[in-house]
Amino acid sequence: MGSLGDLHPMMALGLELRRRGHSVVVNTWQGYREKIVDNGLEFVPLRPDLDPTDGELIRKTMDSVKGPEMVIREIILPAVSDMYEDMLAAVEGADVFLNGEIVYPAASIAQTTGIKWITTSLSPLCMFSSEDPNVYPQASWLFEALRPMPVAFHETLFRFMRWTIKDWFEPYKAFRRDLGLDPDHDPIFTDKFSPQMHLAMFSAAIGKPQPDWPTPTIQTGFCFYDESETTTLQPELAAFLDNGEPPILFTLGSAAVMDSRDFFDESAKAAKLLGRRAVLLYGRDQRLPTGLNENIVAFEFAPYSQVFPKAACVVHQAGVGTTGQVLRAGVPHLIIPFSHDQPDNAARCRRAGVAEIISRDSYNADRAASALKKILADDQYRTNAQQLKAIVDSEPGTTAACDAIEGVLRK
Repeated sequence: MGSLGDLHPMMALGLELRRRGHSVVVNTWQGYREKIVDNGLEFVPLRPDLDPTDGELIRKTMDSVKGPEMVIREIILPAVSDMYEDMLAAVEGADVFLNGEIVYPAASIAQTTGIKWITTSLSPLCMFSSEDPNVYPQASWLFEALRPMPVAFHETLFRFMRWTIKDWFEPYKAFRRDLGLDPDHDPIFTDKFSPQMHLAMFSAAIGKPQPDWPTPTIQTGFCFYDESETTTLQPELAAFLDNGEPPILFTLGSAAVMDSRDFFDESAKAAKLLGRRAVLLYGRDQRLPTGLNENIVAFEFAPYSQVFPKAACVVHQAGVGTTGQVLRAGVPHLIIPFSHDQPDNAARCRRAGVAEIISRDSYNADRAASALKKILADDQYRTNAQQLKAIVDSEPGTTAACDAIEGVLRK
């Protein structure tokens, strides 16, 4: 469940597993059916039947304070019984199943069917490590300030955070009781990891293995899919990238872009203030930004793997899919995080010396131009970015994940 940043790594696994001779079913929102079928994978719908292009819904889910609670309490938990039924249909006849985040009936599926079960995490935040503390969206500045505190402090803080949301679990507990399963089960934090295999599908460039990760966990690196094999650059964009100095590239991924406010208009102004070339990837079916000219161009979409390596800097929201592609490109970042794992991903990039951060509510042309001027004038950002690129490139990613899946199949 989630944005393309959540779907694409699973598609990468599905395509590689199919190449190895396995049959693959992708169980997700109806709105992704066409993309999955067009790639030759089998599709089974998963409720709640949400539209990933619903701008109003995305705006609510991307709120830094209320967004995570809205997703869990208003979208996912009321639908756990429907999700369970759809997942049962999807796993019928299967030998193993994998689930992403917020697919809360997963453990119940494994328990009631006996099917082999593998869990996945796409970002360090989702590991909930006290050894490598996270930056949470509700008060990112505070959590960043608390990071140097001892492990015992973060363990206590984590327990307190779990206690504050204990009432959220009532619909889930009722669902488990109806199945005859133990209702004392935490699908969000501690009990979401499969005892058979967990895949940490992100790079050590932003999060290294920790002593308190669940066992067994294999860190694979990023698993990339971005339509680069089926999509070519528009000739106008290809020509722009190849003729002139590397541009600044502005994007907000596939979800935050639907609540972009004046991000792209202000970004065009920032490029003008700097006298720099720029590419604005403003999103499919979104409003064309203002302020364009021969040096500042806008396109709805382009495969990130084809455009990021040609950028001087990428300005983005720090969704983990986008972040992974920027790290793979080896270029600096300016990050405007929205919600969920984005503030943590952003903070990790800044601590690694490859990025600066501007808060979403503070983003404007002057601040963006000032931050970009600093980044572009200091070669250390690019040097650091190239070092992280080397880490990302060295990780087997999709291959390692599929090897691990086949290992579970053989048991």
